[in-house]
Amino acid sequence: MKSTPLSLMAGVVALAAVTGFAALAVPGDDGATEAKAAARLPVERSSLLCPAPSTSDLAETTYTSFTPAAKDGPKDGTAELKAAEALPADEDEPADGKTGDADDKADADDKKKTDADDKEKAADSKPVVSLKDLGKPVTAETSKSGAPALVGTATDRFAPGWTTQQTTTAAAGGARGLLGVSCTAPDTDFWFPGASTGASRQDYVHLTNPDDTAAVADIELYGAEGPLKSDVGEGITVPARSSVPLLISTLTGEAAENVTVHVTTRSGRVGAVVSAAEDEVGSDWLAASADPAGTQILPGIPADATSVRLVAFAPGEDDADVKVQLLGKNGTFSPAGNDTLHIKSQMTASVDLKNVTRGEPGSLRLTPTDGSRTPVVAALRVVRGTGAKQEVAFIPATGPVGERATVADNRAKGSVLSLTAPGKTAKVKVTASAGSEGGEAAVKTYTVKGGTTLEVTPEAPAGLKGGYALTVETESGGPVHAARTLTIPEGGIDMFTVQTLQDDGGTVEVPEAEQDLSVLDD
Repeated sequence: MKSTPLSLMAGVVALAAVTGFAALAVPGDDGATEAKAAARLPVERSSLLCPAPSTSDLAETTYTSFTPAAKDGPKDGTAELKAAEALPADEDEPADGKTGDADDKADADDKKKTDADDKEKAADSKPVVSLKDLGKPVTAETSKSGAPALVGTATDRFAPGWTTQQTTTAAAGGARGLLGVSCTAPDTDFWFPGASTGASRQDYVHLTNPDDTAAVADIELYGAEGPLKSDVGEGITVPARSSVPLLISTLTGEAAENVTVHVTTRSGRVGAVVSAAEDEVGSDWLAASADPAGTQILPGIPADATSVRLVAFAPGEDDADVKVQLLGKNGTFSPAGNDTLHIKSQMTASVDLKNVTRGEPGSLRLTPTDGSRTPVVAALRVVRGTGAKQEVAFIPATGPVGERATVADNRAKGSVLSLTAPGKTAKVKVTASAGSEGGEAAVKTYTVKGGTTLEVTPEAPAGLKGGYALTVETESGGPVHAARTLTIPEGGIDMFTVQTLQDDGGTVEVPEAEQDLSVLDD
């Protein structure tokens, strides 16, 4: 029996376009077929998860969804985010322990309750935000206390580069602040240096499951002296299509000011992000650090930062010694007295850099001092303002923008873009999209000198109405890392949040095989 070679190759191409990876095995070959050439194709499907925004009655949340414009590609597709909710129980299972012999009144009451629940679920199943056009963001707002987490998928033309920003303004209360987060893709491994179990902090790790089967997660905590004892951090079940917030301080009996949180899944996948609220300082989301690596870049420290704390962790068996450098406006230098940091294996290290930027924007670079390249993860806790007008945000280590990266929810005022080139000088193109309610896209090119950070106020779209997205594309030179700071004045406080920009993975390499893939007759 023979099969056509085309069908197998088509399957490999489709797999790569969806997952970003495909390996092709040929009968009689010990390994994968060597690629003749690699073509880049747009992804056909993307997933995003947004955590539950706030339980405060005073909070207002804006969702901004966006996919960059494309010259060609599929004409169809959707991009929708819906409320995350657990799947209904098996309809064959008796409710509340009742059997078919229950009295008619109980059955009637159950039916009324079921009908009401069905109506509520039908309302929740409607998309909270749904894209209609490429290159133009769509927004949705909620002030509902206890608004749910969102799960969503983009297909075909909306999939490459799809991004969604969740921005919450909490004007008062213990979680006062501007909380911003770029909704995350599901994964199986996350690192969060910069969390805390201290008395002044209320940090929650939010786990959101996008799939139709339950996921099981493990959470490990590491303080300055090593692992924090926890009897409840293993085997955490996250039901299908639902979200579970966990107060980190309840996972251990040990209080630690600086904690690294490690989230893994033993089955399934989740989106993970940490919400951090600090008494009298403010609150924001702490996104996951870039994967462990010898060199890490933390871009976008505001020029007027009054306090900067670096938190780092070495997950392997070896200690790490890293050089700490600030990539400033005009060059690179090491902070006085803090030019190196020793990070013991599986212990969280921290250093207060105070007002390290001294009135100029900057980015932090960590590099190995001994050539060993022991992998580390890292994040910054950044404070602006003083006294009762303090506000906090977090900057995790992040990868380069690569071919293209986007951040949504930029306003007519208050958006600042930081670009840093840790190596060679680079040139990038920055596109400010059309506004969500009107306006024309604007494009500008910037040159970022090697070893420096360039802070720019983006050129807003002409005739802007509503919010817009910023897309950064590398045109030439070395790698560029980027972050967007959004500032919104509220009650005399310059509330702010920082989101890093990473390569959106909008295309994947698909190998072209030379071999005839026909399977010969037995």
